[in-house]
Amino acid sequence: MTRNFGKFITLEGSEGVGKTTNIDFVCQLLETNNVPYIRTREPGGTPLAEALRDAMLAVREEQVSGMTELLLVFAARMQHLDCVIRPALAQGMWVVCDRFTDASYAYQGYGRGLKLERIAALEQWVQDGLQPDLTLLLDLAPDLAQQRMLERTKDRMESEQLEFYQRVRNGYLTRAAADEGRFRVIDAQKTIDQVAAAIETHIADLIRRWHN
Repeated sequence: MTRNFGKFITLEGSEGVGKTTNIDFVCQLLETNNVPYIRTREPGGTPLAEALRDAMLAVREEQVSGMTELLLVFAARMQHLDCVIRPALAQGMWVVCDRFTDASYAYQGYGRGLKLERIAALEQWVQDGLQPDLTLLLDLAPDLAQQRMLERTKDRMESEQLEFYQRVRNGYLTRAAADEGRFRVIDAQKTIDQVAAAIETHIADLIRRWHN
């Protein structure tokens, strides 16, 4: 992307790793540096995409297959890209997004066991080559993450067993190892200040490169 385009930042990680707190911090950094941005999330980001999110995450008696989850997520992603992400980037806005396609690989691919080739085909069809400029992966052992969620009201995805989240974590780390240029893995077990310092380093580097 040229300087005329915004930058696309995603924060990834399973439940309980502190994404919300750290997305707040990323947005504060951008404001401090006078970088125009929007904040959004996946699945979601538009009224239709949010409705698809609700349909996917609702606790229900009927079984929801991994493939159904995947198709709902990518339908929401298409709407999100068309209505929010691509227009914002084209206007020079930065986009800070709570999860993106890496989550589909981690949750539906590694977690549910769907074929990665199917996810890759949907990714190419829906995104047409668009990838984040920077992905901050907040990494935390699943047992520690679940301890942080003890008092939270859980949706269908958050109610999965520990083994599922171990597979999700392995999926995220596998993705990060395969794309070290885009990913920055951050130890979410460290203190809030230590995590914030690591994030600030990576955001400052991206801002510096954007200005040059």
